[in-house]
Amino acid sequence: MSERSKVLVVDDEKRFADNMAKLLEVNGLLAEKAYSGEEAVEELRRNAYDVVLLDMRLPGLTGKGTLERLREAGVAAKVIVVTGHASTDDAVELLRLGAFDYILKPCKTEKILELIDRAHRKKLEEERGG
Repeated sequence: MSERSKVLVVDDEKRFADNMAKLLEVNGLLAEKAYSGEEAVEELRRNAYDVVLLDMRLPGLTGKGTLERLREAGVAAKVIVVTGHASTDDAVELLRLGAFDYILKPCKTEKILELIDRAHRKKLEEERGG
């Protein structure tokens, strides 16, 4: 990655979010955490991110609800949905709502880093009018 991606990790499992943020930072990315959908929406209103790793199952504002709010607010960050509970219907719905991709927990470091890189490159391409 030529430019360091700024990633927001959104997960109500504090240990998962903290570990994922550390893993991303060790691999040269800038990472912040939010532990709820509401917290993520507020953080993304205040700060720009390239990529959001969004847990699907969140208390209160769900992953789907969070994604809908981000799209309504015009947030440009690419959203990668991360979940331990997958279904084809969920994947199709989230992609229809504008998610960049969908990955299952537990996820391999290489796969997460590759997805973040692809999402970041796509965001930069769109910003340049490509």
